[in-house]
Order: sequence, then structure tokens, then C-alpha cells
Amino acid sequence: NMPADLLALFLRDLDRLQLEVLAFESEDDLWNKKKGISNTAGNLALHITGNLQHFIGHELGKINYQRNREAEFNSRVARSILLSEIENAKSSVSSTLKKLSTEDLKANFPIEVFGHPMNTGQFLLHLSGHLNYHLGQINYYRRLN
Repeated sequence: NMPADLLALFLRDLDRLQLEVLAFESEDDLWNKKKGISNTAGNLALHITGNLQHFIGHELGKINYQRNREAEFNSRVARSILLSEIENAKSSVSSTLKKLSTEDLKANFPIEVFGHPMNTGQFLLHLSGHLNYHLGQINYYRRLN
């Protein structure tokens, strides 16, 4: 069951994101910029959660969520807020993907994100890859501290 498999992947990786955020020794380390790196680990975590809540929760699941992409990259929030946003993303992704059928994955995603139609299954795979890309960056940044 593809929707269930995708849900399992998203939840696994959001759990990993949670562990990464908790593994930073100090809250300040989440927000320290490294030379030559434009985003902090904290901002990438906000970006991941905003991205999933927007594209999966809001666009696909019709959940009321107002994304502020600029704030994802420019805000500094308490670690507890980051953890809360991860929980919100888990809830949003979970409730949406549990409603999807295999047929729903074949239909076009509701909006054209890359300037051309993409089926929902393809776009969800893209979002999973996007989450993992930034999760790897966060893990690396943490180990640089």
C-alpha cells in the first residue's frame, strides 16, 4: 500500500529530525551559522516542517495552515517550538496520507510547483527526498559543533 509506505517513511524521518534537534548540545547551537553555510540547523528544521505542512497538509489535505516561507529561514525560536512544529508536521502528514488511496497518488498534485503537472505520488517522493536532503545537512551541522 503506497500511501501507507510513504507515511511510514515520512514519520520515520520526522522522528529522526526530532532526535537531531534534541541532540544539539545547546539551543544556541541550533542557530549558529557556519562559515560558508547560509542556513542554520534550526532554520532548516523550520523549513522542513513548514514545507510538509504546506504541501501535504494544506494543499493535499485541505488543513488550515498558512505558510511563511521567509520566516522559516529568518526566525529563531525556542527548541520547544521546533519540536512542536515537528509534531504538527507529523500530524498533518499522517492525517492527510491516511486518507489517500493508490488512485489518489496517480492524480495530479493540486498545484504545479515546478511549472508543470506532476502526479501526487511523484510529488510526495520529491518531498521525502527534500526532507532527507535537509535532514542530512542538519546531522552534519550538528557534528560540526
